[in-house]
Amino acid sequence: MHPLHTFRYCPVCGSEHFVENNFKSKKCERCGFVYYFNSAAATAIFITNGAGELLVVRRAKEPAKGSSDLPGGFVDLHETAEEAIIREVKEETGLRISMPDYLFSLPNIYRYSGFDVHTVDLFYQYSVDTFSGLQAGDDAESLIVIEKNKIRPETFGLHSIRQGVEKWMKMK
Repeated sequence: MHPLHTFRYCPVCGSEHFVENNFKSKKCERCGFVYYFNSAAATAIFITNGAGELLVVRRAKEPAKGSSDLPGGFVDLHETAEEAIIREVKEETGLRISMPDYLFSLPNIYRYSGFDVHTVDLFYQYSVDTFSGLQAGDDAESLIVIEKNKIRPETFGLHSIRQGVEKWMKMK
C-alpha cells in the first residue's frame, strides 16, 4: 500500500477533502494544494583505516537495535548530504572528517514508530590512518573495527545498509 493513504488531512488548510491525485500525490479539493510524497535523504559511510579495516557502529536504538550499522543518518533541513555525513560521523564516533567520496545510492524503506519512511540512502567512503581515540556517541552503542575478510553483511540490521555492504564488498 502506498504511504499516501495515511495522510488524511490537507497540511495547508486542514480539509478532509484531501484525495488521491495520482500515484505520487494527493490534492486538496478545497484549496487546491497538491502534495507529492518523495523520498527523504539519508547517508551512510564506509570508513577504512590504513590496515584496510572497516569502522562499524552497533545501533543503540530501534529499528534494528543492537545490530551492526555504518555511521550515518538523515539529512537535516538546509543541510547538504556531505554536511550530514560529516556531522553524523562526528556525532556517532567523534571522528572529524573532511570531504568524503560519494559511491552510490540505494532506495530504502525505514520503518520508524510504525510508519514507513521512504528514503534514498547515499553511500560515501573515507579513509583514515588510524581509529585510535574514537568513542561511540549519539545513536551508536559501541564502535567495532572489522577486518575486511571478516565482514558479514547479515549482521547489518537495516536492509539497505546490508545491500550497501554487499555492493561495497564486490567493488573492492
